[in-house]
Amino acid sequence: MIILAYSKFRVTLFALEVLLLCHLASSQWTKILKHDNFPEYKVKLREPHLCDKTVQQYSGYIDVKDTKHLFFWFFESRSKPKEDPITLWLNGGPGSSSIKGLYFGAGPCTVNPGGNDTTFDPNSWNNNSSFIFLDQPTNTGYSYGESVSNTFVAAHDIYAFLQIFFQEFRQYANLDFHIAGESYSGHYIPAIASIINNYNHVYNAKDIIHINLKSILMGNALVNILIQHKYLPVMGCNSSYGPILADSTCKQMRRDYIQCAKLTKTCYDSKNVTICVTAENCFSGMFQPFRDIVNAFDIRDQCNEGNPDLCYPELQDISKYCNREDIKTELGVNPSIIRRFDIYIPPLLENNIRVLVYAGDADVICNWFGCEAWTKDLKWSGTKGFNNANVTRWITNTGNHAGNVRTFKGFTFLRVFESGHMVPHDQPRASLDFFNKWIFNKDL
Repeated sequence: MIILAYSKFRVTLFALEVLLLCHLASSQWTKILKHDNFPEYKVKLREPHLCDKTVQQYSGYIDVKDTKHLFFWFFESRSKPKEDPITLWLNGGPGSSSIKGLYFGAGPCTVNPGGNDTTFDPNSWNNNSSFIFLDQPTNTGYSYGESVSNTFVAAHDIYAFLQIFFQEFRQYANLDFHIAGESYSGHYIPAIASIINNYNHVYNAKDIIHINLKSILMGNALVNILIQHKYLPVMGCNSSYGPILADSTCKQMRRDYIQCAKLTKTCYDSKNVTICVTAENCFSGMFQPFRDIVNAFDIRDQCNEGNPDLCYPELQDISKYCNREDIKTELGVNPSIIRRFDIYIPPLLENNIRVLVYAGDADVICNWFGCEAWTKDLKWSGTKGFNNANVTRWITNTGNHAGNVRTFKGFTFLRVFESGHMVPHDQPRASLDFFNKWIFNKDL
């Protein structure tokens, strides 16, 4: 069954997880795909007719040695599928299903109250891009099997899947490719992009397809915990939504940060599990003042930590819908130590792979102050130019001043007004505006 949990993603991210823990349902696969260069992998797929019946769909599993089984769901673009780019979507967690991102923000439909059916979403990000929603790592969402503790092993699994998928569906292989996601996917996305970038430049084996990686998009993402969590007291006492914590509490958080930072630096250097867990727990404690009074995903809302449905009742509907046997059958569904990932971004930028970091300014856990801070701290050839670049108004196609943007040589930071942790859910029209502009390389 699907369990919607409000859990601590290891260190600090108190993420709503859609854990679709099921066992294999009997299903008829349309095709089983293999690749000579990846003999340990096979892709089983079928063609469901759910959510958005106006577009071609594929769903199924990437099987790795029969020990890991990763679920995916593909939707073609509603516009020009033979020309529009492909976007791979990953949720965070770790352990948060990308099905949540599908039904709760970027995807083609939303789940109706009561979980009995879905409704077409006109603001879906697949209006102008085909999408692959992927549940990874294993034991996330509909995926199951042996657990993976190494992010780069998981990234290689995804690379193998893309090669098999594009070998079968050559009409998509040469299209522009983007990787997008939110939250803890700030760990996954740089790793996957790094693997693709490296293979594109050094691996010339027969039948290996050059994946046309153009950009990555990370929303309210946890990329560098050491920098980002320094700004928790700023969010508590100096955000644009007004102070929600007492000055004394913010001062104590600043003192706590010093100790947590020392532990984290030791963790980086030693990779000692005990030290890293202690560092995780230290940063986790810094969130307690927020959890006592507000929704950690949206500072504007109040909710009870023990009952996330008070904040997002839609998740209960999603859980009910995804657990239906007919839905699982149609889809063919089965009825890490702390580290920094910003270091993998400079090589992407130097290879002309654009990077968009967007952040809803009402989020606490991956707040925009910290997201902006790590982008300004990033060491690459454009560091000075980026930091000196003007912050300009982001005006949507409806004329709304929806945020502020800083950009330099393919690196962009976008602050999104009036949005919490899940920007596509909170600002569907505005987020579709920046997504469409970004994937077609237009100025925000």
